[in-house]
Amino acid sequence: MTLLLYNTLTGKKEEFKPLEKNKVKMYVCGPTVYNFIHVGNARPLVFFDVVYRYLQFKGYEVTYVRNITDVDDKIIKRAQEEKKTASEISEIYIKAFEEDTRALNLKAPTYSPKATEYIQEMIQWIQTLIAKGYAYEVQGEVLYSIDKIKFYKLSKKNTEELWAGARVEVAGHKKNPGDFVLWKPSKPQEPSWESPWGKGRPGWHIECSVMSTKYLGETLDIHGAGRDLIFPHHENEMIQSESYTGKPFVNVWMHNEMLSFGKEKMSKSLGNIITIHEFLEKYPAEVLKFILLSNHYRSLLEFSEQAIFEAIGNLEKIYKTLSAVQERLKLKSGTQDKIKKEFLEAISNFWVKFEKAMDDDFNTAEALGVIFEVLRRVNRYVSEVEMPGPKGRKLLEEFLKTVKKISHIWGLFSEEPTAFLNQLKEKLIVQSILSKVQIEKLISEREEARKKKDWKRADDIRKELEANKVILEDTSQGTKWKIQT
Repeated sequence: MTLLLYNTLTGKKEEFKPLEKNKVKMYVCGPTVYNFIHVGNARPLVFFDVVYRYLQFKGYEVTYVRNITDVDDKIIKRAQEEKKTASEISEIYIKAFEEDTRALNLKAPTYSPKATEYIQEMIQWIQTLIAKGYAYEVQGEVLYSIDKIKFYKLSKKNTEELWAGARVEVAGHKKNPGDFVLWKPSKPQEPSWESPWGKGRPGWHIECSVMSTKYLGETLDIHGAGRDLIFPHHENEMIQSESYTGKPFVNVWMHNEMLSFGKEKMSKSLGNIITIHEFLEKYPAEVLKFILLSNHYRSLLEFSEQAIFEAIGNLEKIYKTLSAVQERLKLKSGTQDKIKKEFLEAISNFWVKFEKAMDDDFNTAEALGVIFEVLRRVNRYVSEVEMPGPKGRKLLEEFLKTVKKISHIWGLFSEEPTAFLNQLKEKLIVQSILSKVQIEKLISEREEARKKKDWKRADDIRKELEANKVILEDTSQGTKWKIQT
């Protein structure tokens, strides 16, 4: 199948054709390590992890670079507040970031370069940009001049209209308000490096240009991040890179939409954030990943309690189905082998439909619809056929095989079903008024009441549990329970 990607640069879907056959060079902007990352930061991490995995699945050799910004105004400010060095702060939050990515079951990029490891290369780039007439130095600060830029390619902004009437900073410090920093002088007690322009440190944009081309060459196949980085970060990154190399910087620019929280963009500055650390204390990591993949990556995603509860309910359905299928396959083969057309077609077309959705600009929302369509058919078959015959068993095995393939691509549905459902129950019970011991004691009392045919007492216990968000399900294997979400 043809893989189509939406290119921010052209504003349309295009057939993906890497520069080099069977090889993909991909760069994604990583974190600025001054705090714990929040669930909004997780969206590009999770999405581009899926892109990475899927491209590998399609047979590409992928070189994936995701940088770490470990010198920045926010890091310095945090260091001053906590009376630590900037490097101490960055190391604390690099460690926290790595813990979060492991908890989210994200594959490690091929390279994770830190900005401070490439200062000399940045200085060399800046010197070249000055020599070519694209940059200038004022009072120890080096700025890129946008005088020759009339139109921003990604954001489609007209530079003259954008900067018309804008105040030129620091009384003529800049030739143009849109000129951006390549190198800035460091204040006392701030991190600094020796340079031809005095002690200082690099601007933000230059680091991505230097590190991406260091590992991937002068032109990248894919560059990605959240759409909040389109302007000015990616615009400036592209401008300075193409000025330096004289070649197109990126073939395909990919940008995910933001998460909103209470109708506002989730951000640390607004204070409306939930860190991944906080989220994972309450819920399994797969709940967050499910939420982030439930919408198309280019659509706004509302993060709410409702979204969390829906994700939990959907994950329960998936894992209960996987558990039921596994249990059926443990039984001896039956003689009943009449297969309904709907079930046969659902399993036969499962992977084809899933791949078609993924090939259409990574439409994970549509792919999820495919998964749940198959789940309904599988559950119906399992409920109707207690001991599947050879044909039925083969179809159930094919179903599990396809789910495993999807798991490798999404990093989801990879847990042992019973273990996951128990983990989910344990996480949710912490938020319940009743403890696990109390719940199981009441269930035991209810079972005793039912044996004695004390139906009123049994019903009262059920109602008491329901009032505390504990839902009972009486099955042939006994009474099962879960926390209502």
